[in-house]
Amino acid sequence: MSERLLLVDDEDDIRRFLGMFLADLGYEVQAASNGTNALELFETFKPAIVLTDIKMPGMDGLELLKRIKARSPETEVVMISGHGDMDLAIGCLQYEAADFVTKPINHDILDAALKRIDEKLALRRQLRQYTENLEKLVSEKSHRVVELERQLAAGEMVETMCQAISGLSADFGDKAGYFNEMPCFVAVHNRSLEVVATNQLYKERLGDMVGHHSWEAYVGQALRGFDGPVWKTFETGKGQRSRETMLCKNGRELPVMVHTSPLGQRNGKVELVLELAVDVSEIKRLQEELRVTQQKYMDLFEATPCHIALRDRDYRIVANNTLFKEDFGEGVGKLCHQIFRHRDEPCPDCPVDVTFADGAPHTLEAVVTCLDGRTKNVLTFSAPIRNGKGEITEVMALSTDITQIRQLQDHLTSLGLMLGSISHGVKGMLTALEGGVYRLESGIKRNDAARIADAGDTIKSLVGRVRNLVLNVLYYAKSRDMAGEPVDITHLATNVAQIVEPKAARERIAFTWDIPAGLGAVPLDTANISAALVNILENAIDACAADTGKDAHAITFRAATTADAVIFDITDNGMGMSQETREKAFTLFFSSKGLKGTGLGLFIAHDVVKKHGGVIDLSSEPGVGTQFHIVIPRQ
Repeated sequence: MSERLLLVDDEDDIRRFLGMFLADLGYEVQAASNGTNALELFETFKPAIVLTDIKMPGMDGLELLKRIKARSPETEVVMISGHGDMDLAIGCLQYEAADFVTKPINHDILDAALKRIDEKLALRRQLRQYTENLEKLVSEKSHRVVELERQLAAGEMVETMCQAISGLSADFGDKAGYFNEMPCFVAVHNRSLEVVATNQLYKERLGDMVGHHSWEAYVGQALRGFDGPVWKTFETGKGQRSRETMLCKNGRELPVMVHTSPLGQRNGKVELVLELAVDVSEIKRLQEELRVTQQKYMDLFEATPCHIALRDRDYRIVANNTLFKEDFGEGVGKLCHQIFRHRDEPCPDCPVDVTFADGAPHTLEAVVTCLDGRTKNVLTFSAPIRNGKGEITEVMALSTDITQIRQLQDHLTSLGLMLGSISHGVKGMLTALEGGVYRLESGIKRNDAARIADAGDTIKSLVGRVRNLVLNVLYYAKSRDMAGEPVDITHLATNVAQIVEPKAARERIAFTWDIPAGLGAVPLDTANISAALVNILENAIDACAADTGKDAHAITFRAATTADAVIFDITDNGMGMSQETREKAFTLFFSSKGLKGTGLGLFIAHDVVKKHGGVIDLSSEPGVGTQFHIVIPRQ
């Protein structure tokens, strides 16, 4: 089917020509000239995709994105940005924009972005249909269970009926009508264990047993002798209840629930016994069908290639499938936010809470961490589980792994994001460099040594920022192996420290380094390793600068070598990280700095170390500080 698409732009030509292109792609398109009109049209048109410009008079694209996501989180929004809008574009990604394209719009790039969104929408519909089918199956079998319980309750009612019928005497003449209308097999036995009377249903199904021994109607009773329920009632004077198998006159065996009750006593002895046998063959059939259905349900539950967890209103997991246990451990009885996302408090964006509130399915895309430390992007669907009264007692959360889809999407968008980011960043730094050069020239003309030194420091700092930005672009421009040229570790670490020291001084942070002489040479990609260390150190400086809870801050940088590896330690007493932040620290585009960060620095550092065969161990505590322990093997 064709998707509905809402195009929002304040330029008439873009709305007209871009609308024609989108219609040719098969979309049902409507257009709006500003954010206010777009919101009004959104309520009636209900598009699956919104394509909006960022810079517009009145309500801009970022505000429109926030309002659309608040009303319809599943609507996919693509942002149109100019060359100077990249900070806003990055902000849009952090507010769950699906993608962005730059002006002038390349139709091939826009077509590729829309195809990715169409695939995501199709996957979402498929998973929703799968969840609804599973709900329907559970509902149908729940009704069967309720029906089975009703039929089993009939067995309990028979005992009460026995007590009511126990007033019948041996003379059945006046009671024969009532006696024959009983909807079960009814027989009366004497002390000689002979059948003295039966109802009509007994005769039709089991035959005329009057005058026969009491046990002859039962399969296997002849071998048991006088050990049946009738005999036990005569012996004990009390009613009996047991499951037996009776033999129909056509030779078919019939499972029954037998109830016996004493009728009248003389000299303390039971004179007659009333026997009622209820046909339970349908119950047995339903029990078997229920068992098979439950087994199929459990097989489906366990074999589903998604993480499935059932949660109650107290955030406790009541059931989870095999894949969930493999990736997150046994969660039954534990708090879902601790197991699934390692949080001490419930997740503020939890779709399960919303489903408990409104009874409707909901979705959420999130990053989770497995037991072995692997991170996964998952798309979670929530669906209510109701009891026989229609009340929601539990909610099922079904999470499918979309890591590969997200990685592909990130890979395709990262180059565009980096190019836009470098354009915007270089523009600002060139302006600052022009100012620094002007101050340098004026200082030279005035022979002002202090002005010359200050201008030189500014230019050095800006050159360092340009260098880091260019290194990031070069890193993403081409996928390649690390160049392993021998490099002197003491020299490399000293250069890194000297690059970072001026920025630490400007932020009034005590920066010390412990770099022994003669650490030796190790094959490393000098440019990329230097950039990775600078990224981590600058992240430490930002963490200290953002921490207002301490009077003084300090950063320590250490380098060392062993027979097998090169080791770098970076420690700060900045604001620290929560467990959730630690687990996402090396994720592309994740930043705890809001719009001040791009989420690229630590991702690049981690990738560089990993490509050298090394590891980064991150330990941190909120309010205390952070330590990065980097180990790179010599070979």
